[in-house]
This record gives sequence, C-alpha cells and structure tokens, in this order.
Amino acid sequence: MFEMKKKRLVKAVGLVTAAALSVSILGACGKKAANDKDEQGRTILTVGLWPDREGTALTTIEERKTRFEKDNPDVVIERDNWSFDRKTFYAKAAGGTLPTYFRAQFTEVEEMGRAGYAADLSKSMKKYGYLDNINPAVLKCVTSDDKIVAVPSKAAIMGLSYNVDLFEKAGLMESDGTPKQPKDWNEVVEFAKQIKEKTGQSGFVLPTANRSGGWIFTSIAWSFGVNFMKQQDDGKWKATFNTPEAAEALQWVKDLKWKYDLLPANTLVDGEEWYRVFGTGKAGMSIMAGDYPNRVISYGMQPEQIGIMATPAGPKAHVTLLTGEIHAVSSKATDDQIDAAMRWIKTISTYEATDEFKKNTEESIKQDLEDGKLVGIKVFSPWKNDTSAVKYEHDLIDKYANANPNHVRLYNEFVANCPIEIRPEEPMCCQELYSVLDNCIQEVLTNENADCAAVLEKANSDFQQNYLNNL
Repeated sequence: MFEMKKKRLVKAVGLVTAAALSVSILGACGKKAANDKDEQGRTILTVGLWPDREGTALTTIEERKTRFEKDNPDVVIERDNWSFDRKTFYAKAAGGTLPTYFRAQFTEVEEMGRAGYAADLSKSMKKYGYLDNINPAVLKCVTSDDKIVAVPSKAAIMGLSYNVDLFEKAGLMESDGTPKQPKDWNEVVEFAKQIKEKTGQSGFVLPTANRSGGWIFTSIAWSFGVNFMKQQDDGKWKATFNTPEAAEALQWVKDLKWKYDLLPANTLVDGEEWYRVFGTGKAGMSIMAGDYPNRVISYGMQPEQIGIMATPAGPKAHVTLLTGEIHAVSSKATDDQIDAAMRWIKTISTYEATDEFKKNTEESIKQDLEDGKLVGIKVFSPWKNDTSAVKYEHDLIDKYANANPNHVRLYNEFVANCPIEIRPEEPMCCQELYSVLDNCIQEVLTNENADCAAVLEKANSDFQQNYLNNL
C-alpha cells in the first residue's frame, strides 16, 4: 500500500451514502478548525474517549489533564465523551464534528487516511523522535498513502491461549508451570483431543461471528499459504482466496467440528461469547492476542488460570497477526492543535521512560491488580525493545506479576525474539472481508456436507464484486 498513489473514495458500508461520502472527502481538504484558540490565546485540544461516569478512569484522566495543562500552559483540554465506532465515525467526520484527538484501530488507518479524515503526522512524528524509535513492524500499520496518519497506542500479536487448569488435568503442563507447546496446527488438534478426553470440556474455541471469526481465520489461513488479495499493476485490487490453500485452511476448521468434535456446541460465537466460553473454563485453547486476560476476568477467570504461548506453525508458513490501536488527529486540526495533540499523546504512548510515563504506567498496572487482571504478559510493543519505556514497563511487570510467570513465559519469549513473520491485517476492506469469512466458517460448521472450495469460490466472488470493485 506504500507504493499506491491513486486516491480513492472509501465506501463506508451501511453508514453513509456514496454521494455523501464523496462530498465529505472534498470537505476534508477545506478550512481548518476555526475555534482553535480560547480567549486567553491557548490552543484548544478536544480529547475524545473521555469517561462519562464517576470512577477511577475518570479520576485518573482528570489528574492527567491537570498535570498536562500545568506542564503545557499554552494548551487547554476540552472533554469529549465520543469513542470510535464505525457506525458514527464517518458521519461525524463528514459533518466536521470529530474531536481533535481520538482513538481507533489499525484496521481503520488505510480508510480514514485515504478519505482525508486523519491529519498527516509525519513531521510531528519526526520532531518528537517517534520515527527513530517505532517498531518497524508497526510503522506500516499507521501509514496510509505514504503519510503517517496515526501514532500507535497499543500493539499485540496473536498467540495460543490456554486454560491452565484444563492443561494440568490433561497432562499438558510441565511441573514448573510451563505448558507443552504444540509446534503446528496438527499438534493443536492432538492437544485438543487430550483436553476433551481428560476433562470433558471443548478442546478449542473459535469465534465465528461479528467479524471476529474472519479476523482469527486470516492468521490461520496465512500459515496455509493463503493470500487474500493482490494489487494489480493498474492499482486495482483483486480477491485471491479461492485457492486450494484456503480450502485446506477452512477444512481444518471444519474438521474441528465434524471430524473431531472439539468445538462448543454453539456454532454462532461472536467476540463476547468467545471470551465467555473461554473465561468460564468451557474450552482449553484458542487463538488470542496477549491482551486477552483483560477480557476473560469478567467471567471469573483468575490470573493463575490464564496462560498463553507461541503461535503454532502452519504447513506453508509460521506467521502471526499484528493488531492494535492508534491515536489519531482530525484533519481539521491546525498545526498548533496537531502539536498539542502530539504532546498529549506523549503522556500516554511514548518510547521514553519520562516521569509522566512512569507514573501513568505504574498507575495502570496497579489498577489491573486491583481489578483482578493478570499482570505478567509482556505484550508486543509499538516501540523498539531497547527503548527506555519498554524496558521500564517490563521491569514493572516482573515486579508486580501476580501468577506463575512460566504460564506466560513461552509467549513472552516469542514476543521478545519474534522469530517468525509478523503480518498486519489485510489492507483493503478489512472489516468487510472478516464478515465474508464469518459466513464461510458458519457454513462449514453448520453443514457437514459443505464443500470448502465451493464456499470460498463464492465468497471470493462476492467480496470482489461487493467491495473491492467499489474502491
């Protein structure tokens, strides 16, 4: 996507009409914000995702606001409760009502960048030292049309999550608390069989709905040698997942259900159901990112029950999916507002172990402990491993770890060394692709006679006609 120079209109499916979006893209290149200064001449920075109810999160960010305004007397923060979702983002962007600073996911970078809704942060990234210290694997995830349009907030790579209790009962745990590591997807099946036999619980859980299924399936399919799309010489994109490799990957999923009976009975599993099944001890393994403990503790899973290890290899590749969140700035922002936003971002996401970063990081870890979350996983960082911020955070994690570190050691080593390919999410119509793949997964899990190759042939054609042809 770095080489492609041509502009395109972005189809915000189900949100706004194509005509309205066309007008909004032209408008995005218009005037900058008019009310960028207050009566005292301070730069106004509107910050989104502001908590709208009393509690620790609100108290923490209000204290951060006070410190920030004291350290940056030329800036005043204005609160905005809006948080990103696709149903409202494009309408707000078209209407010019986005907060100056907001957050989103990696998958939105390409679309909002090309639509002209996110400011170009390339100069600011260089000014504040981010370009020299960003993890190279993450840089391409915040770049659109050769412009850096976001600062990474969080990053994570997929691993193989497992339930410590079920692994112990199935004889899959070493005496020191280190899990046995399946080297490939075939061994994952064998582990899942053992869990089902010894514990009676499902050996594996896989999401299948609300785009979560397609999201996870892409990383499996890559390891079978699948390429989902390709850019042609004329700049257009072609769907390319109607292949034997894709059919083999989908067959692996189908066999979990019909050949081995290793999945939960419910085949319609969205993101919350996925975490609920795993968090209540009803499944032994899944494919999840290193931040998954934050999701499962609400279902009663305790830190000492949570484990994660390296992603297994596929028959054609050993690859894992890179996912994450971003900080972004509205394209309506003035230069002063962009600079103020970068200074605000630096209090949250930075490669430097500043006093502010140290305070915020330790507060966050202590809050995790108070909330009963696992402290011990060293997730993939947006910054290079030798930066002071990464080193400081990892030292704090070691200090405050609240479970056997060997439960997550294989994943931590995997993240630190990352000997395999790290691949970002698909570049075009990513969320729509996930929905299309959801349908493929549901078809093969509800129809024992479904032909994987035929299912993918139709899906490939539909994705091309309904999405890629409309770019």
